[in-house]
Parts: sequence; structure tokens; C-alpha cells
Amino acid sequence: MVQITSRSRVYHVTDYGADPTGNTDSSEAISKAISDAFQVPSDHVLMPGIADLGGAEIHLDGGSYLIGSPITLPASGGGNLKIHGGSLRASDDFPTDRYLIELWASHSSSSDSSSVGSSSGYNYEYVTLSGLMLDSNFRGGGIAVVDSLRTTIDNCYIVHFMSDGILVQSGHETYIRNSFLGQHITAGNDPDEKNFSGTGINLMGNDNAITDVVIFSAAIGILVSGQANTLAGVHCYNKATGFGGTGIYLKLPRLTQTRIINCYLDYTGIVSEDPVQLHVSDSFFLGDANVVLKSVNGVINGVNVVDNMFTGSGKGVDIIQLDESNGKFTNIDQVIVQHNIVRGMTLRSTVAKASVDGNGSVWTIDFSPMLLFSDRIQYVQYTLLADSTTPNHALRNTSGNRVVIESDVPVTASVYVAVDQCVPSIGEL
Repeated sequence: MVQITSRSRVYHVTDYGADPTGNTDSSEAISKAISDAFQVPSDHVLMPGIADLGGAEIHLDGGSYLIGSPITLPASGGGNLKIHGGSLRASDDFPTDRYLIELWASHSSSSDSSSVGSSSGYNYEYVTLSGLMLDSNFRGGGIAVVDSLRTTIDNCYIVHFMSDGILVQSGHETYIRNSFLGQHITAGNDPDEKNFSGTGINLMGNDNAITDVVIFSAAIGILVSGQANTLAGVHCYNKATGFGGTGIYLKLPRLTQTRIINCYLDYTGIVSEDPVQLHVSDSFFLGDANVVLKSVNGVINGVNVVDNMFTGSGKGVDIIQLDESNGKFTNIDQVIVQHNIVRGMTLRSTVAKASVDGNGSVWTIDFSPMLLFSDRIQYVQYTLLADSTTPNHALRNTSGNRVVIESDVPVTASVYVAVDQCVPSIGEL
């Protein structure tokens, strides 16, 4: 343990022998600084079993440090800690199945079966990682946050990962904000884009938020397999859909519970499996980027895709696409797709309005070019305005999304029709 004469709880890694030039391995020195920070200054605790470290800081002093093993926290757990202010770069022999920084008690160098975990079920609480440049050197991942509570990752730049830029697994309330992630350092139009791999952010937990984040190269920008997460202000241009990339992939069949708000999907789109409670709004889709709703078990329920802008190349790409290659959607309820602005793509909606003028006794309006689901109309409202007489008239058919109105006598008239594909029953209101 280094003897510090002041009572400061700021631990400068250079005081422990870390090399800020990156010429020699600094893993051990940084670990010693962290070990000292975990010398608990009081008997205060956060969640049960998680020691309050009093706001201790691990300061990287603006250096660029070479590390040959992950930076971990003691398995005994702790919280109220900040690591900030420098760069970490994986060495050429860094383990390919690890992450540069791991809040992961079972991966801690001090872990044993008796020391891992607290009575709360969390190992770390209120840990902040900020102002960090992390270079995985194509050897592993950037940051792993596992069984941790109220973690903040802020103003970080994470590159050259092969697995995940950031992994969040279990735990609760990890906030990722104001950060940039990419497997390759590029600003678009990269000649090697089709070969991008890895995942920018892998959310395998609940109740997390990603805000104001850019993912500029990866096969998948954000992969979500936990519930009740929020994505806002995210810009994904990680890998174009045409090259097999996905901006945001929601792999949560039948329990999505995800909100995507004010995001920018730049030539790469959103895919959601069996979406249940999914909200996508106020977002911008560029370059034929769209929303794909993928059937796994045929369930789609409680989906809002509203108030977005879509811009494409004029090739007729649908703004919302149903992927029913594994079977058709058969359990459909409370799906609202409307109020989207479209240019150079094909509008799809669950509500539509149209009119037809004519002289006769049968008026047909085909809504199939604009409605999302095939052969599904649950609600029709129409008005027939005749020029000279008022005939008897009725709705005759809606099959194939074609609305047929018939009058008992031929007349010159205009017919105005509004349809909706998903109308909740009275018991659901």
C-alpha cells in the first residue's frame, strides 16, 4: 500500500508506478490504486453489503496506459467511486474474452466463492466511469458492467472492440451517455464497412438508459435483451442494412418494453422480435433505414411507431416491414403506426383515409398499398355524398384491405372512407 500523507481520497495511478506514456504495462499499478481506494473510510454502506467508499477517485492523470489484463474492482464490492481522466489500451496479449474495465465480481483478481456478492444481490453501486478513451486493440471488449447498480458511463470513447463496446448484464439502472463507440475509427463511407463486426452496446439487463450516444462502426449498434430500457438521442451509422448491419436490435420476444425516442438511424434500422410494448417516436430514418417487426411466435401487441421521419432512395422500401419468414403474425393487438412523414420510401400505416368519386352503385377503395397488415381491417367509417338523391347504402366487404360500399340505386357521389387495423375492445379501454 502506498503511504499518502494527505487525507485525499483521490488516487493518482502515477503515484503507484503506472506509466502514462504507454511504454510498459500498467495493469498492476492501476489495480493497486483501486485496492487502496477500497480501503473503506467508514462503516457507511449503500445497498446492504456494499461499502460506501466516500466518493473516492481513481485518477488517470491524462495518461495513456498499456494494460495486459482487465482493470477489475475487488470482489468484496463497494460503491461511490469514480474512475476517470485518461486512456487505456489493450496489449497485444490481452485476453480476447475479457473487457478493459470489468465491474464483474466473479472476474475480479481477488475473487473467491466466499467473497463474491452482497446480501442485496448487487456487487457494486454508484460507480462512475468518465472521460475515458478505451482502445481494445481488437482483443476483446471495452467495459463490462455485471450485477451492478446505478452505474454511470459518461463521456467515453471506446474503439477497436471485437465483442462488445459496452456489456450490461443483470444489475439495474446503468446510464450510458455522451459517448462514442466504434470497432473501427471512421466517420462513414468506410471501404471496409461490410466487414464490421461486434456490438456497440449489449444491454442484457432491465431499467437502463442510453442517451446522446453515437455508434459509428459495429455489426449491431445496440442489442437489447432486457426490459424497460430507454434509448434517446442515439445516432447509429454502425453498418448499413445493405451490408447486413442493424442499428438497434430488440431481441425480446413477447416482452419488449422498450422506448426509442429522438434517435437517428443512419442507413441502418431497427429490428424487433415479437414486439410487445414497443414505442418508437420522433426519430429520423435516413437512407432507406426502416423498422422491421419480426415474427418469432406470431405475437405483436402494444406497438407505437409514430411521429417519425423517413427518407429513402426512391426504391420503394417500406418504412415498416413485417418479417414473417418464421410464420405470420396471428396475435395482433393495439398496434399504432401513423403520423409518420415519408420521402422516397413507401408509407405503411395501421390507419388510412381515402376518397373516390364516381357514377354507379358500387365504390371500391383499395387500402392495401398503404396498410401494414394484409387482409385486416377492424374499423370502417365512411360518408357517401350524392349529388341529387340520397340512396340507401351499406358497407359490403373489407377483404384484402379493399373497402366496398354499395348503394341500392346508381348515383353520382363521392365516398370518403377511414379505416383502422387495430381497434381495442371495450374491455381493453
